[in-house]
Amino acid sequence: MIKSKIKIRTKYVPAGIKILYEDRDIIVIDKRSGLLSVKANYEAKKTAHYMLTNYIRKGNPKAKMNLFVVHRLDRGTSGVLIFAKSMEIREKFASRWDDVKKKYIALVYGNLTKKDGIIESYIAEGDDYKMKSVKNPEEGHLAITKYKVIKASKNYSLLEIDLLTGKKNQIRTHLSENGHPIVGDKKYGNNAKGRLALHALSIRFKHPFNNEEMTIETKIPDYFMTYFGQQSRTNVRGKA
Repeated sequence: MIKSKIKIRTKYVPAGIKILYEDRDIIVIDKRSGLLSVKANYEAKKTAHYMLTNYIRKGNPKAKMNLFVVHRLDRGTSGVLIFAKSMEIREKFASRWDDVKKKYIALVYGNLTKKDGIIESYIAEGDDYKMKSVKNPEEGHLAITKYKVIKASKNYSLLEIDLLTGKKNQIRTHLSENGHPIVGDKKYGNNAKGRLALHALSIRFKHPFNNEEMTIETKIPDYFMTYFGQQSRTNVRGKA
């Protein structure tokens, strides 16, 4: 794990958030499942953005320091999330976002016939606010998802996913349409229970200030491994 350039102020770290890295320009966290990345029309304060803004202000709501959203994760998705400490840094991220490499872990129902591959389609949002693949390229946006099965049992498969494009609900849409919805996906799955079993495992990027190559990663959540039995918790890539 890359060591933070400034000291993490533990006293002000919000409950339920783990700070993975911080310097004068960015802050990277491991977001828990169920926490919004940014405010929505139904929730303004219980978000990673609001809580981390309070953190960098050291609990002083009148302080003028602000955080800027670099990217987002769905509410149910856990894992690596980056915020910028200035608009300038945020814009530098945006200008080179296509070069950022993101890796996810997904627990899905069933066994995949092909143990690795690429799912590619044009996806668009329907009237029900769900994303779906469309035949006409002019009606959607190109979405490319690369996957590899890293563990499987009779009823479940654990996938390592490289997100080659970053479209809304892309992973959830592709896996569901291919007959293997993500465990806990109430929007794209059937009779889903529990948390959404999708985790942003790692992110690789060049630091927007000094161009340093950085890779920040987390562990596979224990919850995912319970579907393979207690003995499997530490057998996948050394993650617990």
